[in-house]
Amino acid sequence: MQLDKFTDYALRVLMTLAVRAPARVPTSEIAALYDLSDHHLSKVATQLSREGFVASERGRNGGLTLARPADQISVGAVIRAMKRDDPVVECFGPNKSCLILPACGLRDPLAEAQEAFFSTLDRYTLAEVTRSRSALEALLKV
Repeated sequence: MQLDKFTDYALRVLMTLAVRAPARVPTSEIAALYDLSDHHLSKVATQLSREGFVASERGRNGGLTLARPADQISVGAVIRAMKRDDPVVECFGPNKSCLILPACGLRDPLAEAQEAFFSTLDRYTLAEVTRSRSALEALLKV
């Protein structure tokens, strides 16, 4: 399973916020750190906020913070939330027009593989993947 850029950027945002916690970090600052489009990262931040992973405050001193402690944010939950509408194969989504769908033997193994992917990531929290805090701080120029 491949993560799209949107999901990759969401994970980067959350990792940055975990390293910088409890500071409020502007989206524009995170975009500059990773050399990403501020506009695109704002869309990612909006989705993260909508899903309850970050709190967003507008204004002069605005920015993003984690909505809950990093040890309560599962990497699997984040990826599920970001990839909700992105099925592994076409027939898992709304398009059920595949000619061989009624007799296809791939659906069950692919569904099982997808669940195994998420189950593995469910075992890791944001706190665990940011455990090398000092190294991450150096890389993120904190």
